[in-house]
Amino acid sequence: MKIEIEVISNEIIKPSSPTPDHLRHYQLSFLDQISPPTYNPLLLFYPADGDVKINNIEKRNQLKQSLSEAEVKCRLPQVVENPEPSELNKLIPFALDDAEELPLGIQYNIFECGGIVIGLCISHKVGDASSLFTFIKYWAATSRGEADHISRPEFISATLFPPINISGFKPATGITKEDVVTKRFVFRSSSIELLKEKCSPASGSLENQRPPSRVEALSVFIWQRFTAATKLESRPERIYSMVHAVNLRSRMEPPLPEYSFGNYYRIAFTIPSIDTGEENYNLVSQIRDSIGKVDKEYVKKLQKGSEHLGFMKEQAARFLRGEVVSLNFTSLCRFPLYEADFGWAKPIWVGSPSLTFKNLVVFMDTASGDGIEALVHLKEEDMAKFQEDEELLQYIVPTKC
Repeated sequence: MKIEIEVISNEIIKPSSPTPDHLRHYQLSFLDQISPPTYNPLLLFYPADGDVKINNIEKRNQLKQSLSEAEVKCRLPQVVENPEPSELNKLIPFALDDAEELPLGIQYNIFECGGIVIGLCISHKVGDASSLFTFIKYWAATSRGEADHISRPEFISATLFPPINISGFKPATGITKEDVVTKRFVFRSSSIELLKEKCSPASGSLENQRPPSRVEALSVFIWQRFTAATKLESRPERIYSMVHAVNLRSRMEPPLPEYSFGNYYRIAFTIPSIDTGEENYNLVSQIRDSIGKVDKEYVKKLQKGSEHLGFMKEQAARFLRGEVVSLNFTSLCRFPLYEADFGWAKPIWVGSPSLTFKNLVVFMDTASGDGIEALVHLKEEDMAKFQEDEELLQYIVPTKC
């Protein structure tokens, strides 16, 4: 449904106390440098009574933050029952492709029924999705008076991945304002189990291989429906690739704790090839092989910076020439989406607005925890074909009118 809001206040929050000199300048790491200049957004929905106010945000650095308050002219259930990603952008404080000045923004949205939505944006230049969840966890604990019981964020990324000269590389490559449509597709656990079966090895073969995960099975399925909707016979020379975001924290030596703050992620490229009779399982195996290459040795090379920068420049050039068509996957499944208790109980739904990239799929757990929501971003003409795909429609929850 259409959302109408009125911003009733907007202020820039400055540190509540002087910042020590040695903490006044936050140095970006190499991985921060090559991350896109966008915001990572998140929306948390709470059926509160309308009188709740945001508790203090603990401010430990010199960075300014934006805090807005808005009135939403509808009831919370009207949005939650059938959320429209492009409309949800009204509930966050910034345009997502405008991460130039403020590293953090919060919009406090009050609905007519008294329900509230916290819209959060964190600059991708300072942290990835895991960092966003670390911030939310610490903020919520501070609001409940329990900050002393959890680990504080750790800021050492520039030490592990020293910054370098990245001239010639444009981190904004891939950000687009062209006609991109975002649709939300919900897969029940029963549908996911069927897709996992389709991706499992044939009976009696490869018995020692672990079964496909939920995200692997959905990646293969959405990839197949995407290529069916977009492949052009007139461009047979184009390469189709799958790209998965990979969290580096557990792949380092020694592993980093989950509360390590920064852009500790890289991407794994898979160029699917079909050379066995088990097409679906073969694709799962290829994805695993690609992600498996992002290991401790990969991280050591990444810490040198220059070699990986050359690879990134090459990939960006191929993308701009139209030689490669990539479908990008990022999964927020198993992250603590529904643990953000600011003292009002846990959220009834957590979602994302429409992002600024095409050919992007974002996976998130459903509120029940057993299903998965897929937020799919495609060009308008591609989405028109994709959303009408008969096989896709067999597995998704029908959209409410």
